[in-house]
Amino acid sequence: MDFSFSDEQSMLQDSVQRFIQNDYSFENRQKLLASEEGFSRDNWASFAELGWLALPFDEADGGFGGTAIEMMILMEEFGKGLIVEPYLSSIVMTASLIAEAGLDGQKETLLQPILQGQKLGALAFVEPQARFNLADVKTIAVRDSGGFRINGFKGVVLGGPSADFLLVPARTSGSQTDEEGITLFVVDADSSGINRRNYPTIDGFRASEVTLQDVVVESDAVLGEMDKGLGLLQFGIDQAIMAVGAEATGAMEVLYKATVEYCKTREQFGQPIGKFQVLQHRMVDMFIEHEQTKSLAYMAAMRLAENYDDVSRKSLAALKVQVGKGGKFVGQNAVQLHGGMGMTDELSVGHYFKRLTAIDTLFGNADFHLKLYASF
Repeated sequence: MDFSFSDEQSMLQDSVQRFIQNDYSFENRQKLLASEEGFSRDNWASFAELGWLALPFDEADGGFGGTAIEMMILMEEFGKGLIVEPYLSSIVMTASLIAEAGLDGQKETLLQPILQGQKLGALAFVEPQARFNLADVKTIAVRDSGGFRINGFKGVVLGGPSADFLLVPARTSGSQTDEEGITLFVVDADSSGINRRNYPTIDGFRASEVTLQDVVVESDAVLGEMDKGLGLLQFGIDQAIMAVGAEATGAMEVLYKATVEYCKTREQFGQPIGKFQVLQHRMVDMFIEHEQTKSLAYMAAMRLAENYDDVSRKSLAALKVQVGKGGKFVGQNAVQLHGGMGMTDELSVGHYFKRLTAIDTLFGNADFHLKLYASF
């Protein structure tokens, strides 16, 4: 089987690498983190001009017809650059759901502006009691004057502070953990009754805690089928798992390579520490963890590009387990082998480790996905 990239895929990879090298240094990223929004609107406009926002969508929806493989290539490079723009939250988690289940009118008013860089969306799905169970939904939507009235709470809404609208799963029938009875709603982020408490996350992104109190939406705010939203929500989360898995692969590559280079220059007992056999073994193990993660990312992307079914979902679960295990090993050893400076904010190593730690928890940690893998 040929695993080499096509000419178009190689051009995509090169374009992202050039952008990061020329415009996204670690120092520039640190300045973005200290800004009001935590990312650059100019960079986001550049993403739109370069076609990255429209990359993984069908041409009929205004996209470029890319697949999970192209998204993997893009996100792997984003992981190397520690990109903080809301690509995961707005494109992967939100726009993919609208493209999958949106009506023509919803695609025109929501999807097209996202792909053009004019709007940002966020998926508000996390609830404190759910513990990675997407079917555990306490947020309630009841019919009211031809529309719906929504009450509930959502935590860790990635991209929430800058979002123009939210996708909100709410229970329209059944009990709290029933798989049936969940409906997705498009809610304007500035609607009356919405309160957002915004905060920075440990890995440099921005998120919100969202309280919905008597938020009224029209009937056309429903995305997909009534009471059948769990499958659609799972589809969006699986796209996100593929994206963060590829991102983690890129971050791990930077960490192990930076560690090898540092160990060639740091001296103890009159020689570089990279000559100590025990540390050589440690760095080889870091390399192996990265290569295993990259192999599983390739497999998951190819399976997902072929079809979204239990086979591809099993591959995604395997990838997430490896990301949790390998990311922790590579990140911890990179920090340790860099010594005291590995703990400082001035060095990029700690920031990569923080991102890998956050990715392990996102959408289910390694233990959760190991059990999921065994259930297929």
